[in-house]
Amino acid sequence: MGRNLEPKCKQCRRLGEKLLLKGERCQTPKCAMVKRNFPPGIHGPKGRKRQSDFGLQLNEKQKARKYYNLMEKQFRLTFEKAQRQTGDTGKNFFRLLETRLDNVIYRLGFASSHTQARELVNHGHFLVNDRKVNIPSFQAKIGDIIKIKKTSLKNKFFRDLMEKLKNAQTVSWIHLDPKELTGKILHEPGQNDLPQNINVQMIIEFYSK
Repeated sequence: MGRNLEPKCKQCRRLGEKLLLKGERCQTPKCAMVKRNFPPGIHGPKGRKRQSDFGLQLNEKQKARKYYNLMEKQFRLTFEKAQRQTGDTGKNFFRLLETRLDNVIYRLGFASSHTQARELVNHGHFLVNDRKVNIPSFQAKIGDIIKIKKTSLKNKFFRDLMEKLKNAQTVSWIHLDPKELTGKILHEPGQNDLPQNINVQMIIEFYSK
């Protein structure tokens, strides 16, 4: 399985957008987008160059891909799958991205970032309808119940999770039970549940060339 080993803070600075790649650190003054909100490199804070239409489209595609922590091949295959489905390609695309198991884990607050969520899923810490699933790209469906394995609750990642989730707010299409540490898919993600800082039309135009 391919992994993006590029420094996370540089990815955000290069795209000019806070992508929450480092989880809780991104919400603190230590975040690189707070301290050095300019592209990485030897030239320093000289501002960003004006981009062509292609550059803007590429930027949006990269932003979405890095936000969901996917490699290019996996991201494009997801887009092509959305194209084959009936209905609006953009809505289908982000529905497929949002209902990935690693993203559901992140939305539930069981992980502080997409990267951590993917790692925890790979290590087999979660059950979907009481069956272990260790595939991050697994597509969660309406009615699916996701919970943490009992044997995994002693893991350091989940030790204080119940306390952290007491006042947590999740997206409308997932119901979180912080006492039982379970989540249930209520319905498909709506337009208001999708990332508002990503222009899906630009991504469609990029892949339509």
